[in-house]
Amino acid sequence: MPYRRLPNTDAARLKALKQAFTIGRELPPFKLAFSQSTFQRVQSFLPSFEKAMRETKEAYQNQVKKNKDYLRVLKKAKLYISHFIQVVNMAIMRGDLPENERKFFGMREDLNKLPLLNAESDIIKWGEKLIHGENLRKAKALSPITNPTIAVVRVRYEQFLDAYKYQKTLQKNYHRSQEQLAGIRKQADDIIVSVWNEVEEHYNALPDNEKRESAEAYGLSYVFRKNEIQQNLSMPNADS
Repeated sequence: MPYRRLPNTDAARLKALKQAFTIGRELPPFKLAFSQSTFQRVQSFLPSFEKAMRETKEAYQNQVKKNKDYLRVLKKAKLYISHFIQVVNMAIMRGDLPENERKFFGMREDLNKLPLLNAESDIIKWGEKLIHGENLRKAKALSPITNPTIAVVRVRYEQFLDAYKYQKTLQKNYHRSQEQLAGIRKQADDIIVSVWNEVEEHYNALPDNEKRESAEAYGLSYVFRKNEIQQNLSMPNADS
């Protein structure tokens, strides 16, 4: 015997609920294969499930849409921070600046290499260090680092920070909408099971094939096992 397969995705759940709602609205109660109380559950729950699915989809799309702009701003901030540190190191190599200038920026005096700038936290940390360090140098009336200046670095860094915070907000919105959808998913499953159980019980007296065909009109889904598919294919045509 084929087995009944309940929806295992939100799209399939929504389809099953809509199918039950549509047929429940079209048929009079005495012809409906499930109860009016169950129909009322479908009718009252369906809008909230659709809304939760729509909000989750929109939150995800917003996050993806803005991610391209965010990555562009992140790349620029990383580039300017990297260039600023390279300029400091090259000036020290040429003898234009003493090694202890690195201490202003939180770098080791004897380390002539770029710090890791792979993670967002690295960009935040080194952006803060460079801005703070150059402010200290300015307070001591030392010659400013140029090409790029710290003012240009600050602009790129602050643009990144704004985009970073906004992207985190979008991520939180998406996670919150996912949690809200997950919170009502069990309710959707319970309602679908109620509908499907009542439909199968309504057509229980029919032969198996007629029972399945009638139930499928209500959205019920049946799956044949592999051996059952092979048996059906090997059976002679009833009309021959």
